Amino acid sequence: MRRALLSHPSAFTMTKLERLIGPRVSLRQMSRGRAQFLLPTILLGLAVLLLAISVLLPYWKMRLNAPQYPNGLRVTAYLNRLEGDVREIDGLNHYIGMRPLAEAAQLERSLSIVAVISLAMLVAGAIYIHNRWAAVLSLPALLFPFIFLGDLQFWLARFGTNLDPTAPLSSSIEPFIPPVLGKGFVGQFSTVATPGAGLILAAIASCTVLLGLYFHRRAYKPLVEVQRTVLEGDF
Repeated sequence: MRRALLSHPSAFTMTKLERLIGPRVSLRQMSRGRAQFLLPTILLGLAVLLLAISVLLPYWKMRLNAPQYPNGLRVTAYLNRLEGDVREIDGLNHYIGMRPLAEAAQLERSLSIVAVISLAMLVAGAIYIHNRWAAVLSLPALLFPFIFLGDLQFWLARFGTNLDPTAPLSSSIEPFIPPVLGKGFVGQFSTVATPGAGLILAAIASCTVLLGLYFHRRAYKPLVEVQRTVLEGDF
């Protein structure tokens, strides 16, 4: 076997390539188990689509309830911008010493769309990888919703605990940490934070990636073990 491979450079190159991206599925194997090989492809492909769509949708919403605003004030956070009653909320925050909302996560917002598209491309690449490297490529997309919420909570905590002591109402407000999800209270104000449609899609994509990796392992692990046995025996 070794002599045969060495005498055919193209065969040797393909073997080295398969060590990196995993074994290829023959037509015979595909005909015998088409569903088991197509299922991880479909699931990972669906995750790619969900992530791509999510960049167009809001990721987070917050409503501020204040006595002087009976209907509340709302801010909607997309990956790269804020919309809604941002100016009014900044005006209220100014009195308690909180910085303007637009100053938060400037680097994250400038890179966010490219980052999410990159995550989607990594998952798409994992479709063609038939070994454990598929899980490595998919891991960032799997964790992305948690990373997004963690980063948002970091900025909420930073802004809420670093109030300007010279603000008009600074003495009446203690440092606080608004919750990234759910209801919070700041003096006579209350906030209600909810996930946006984009974050929901990203979370569904995360679950889809996890499910896709499960079926990916079931489909390709036996082939990887055979490949490893052959390579160890021949080389």
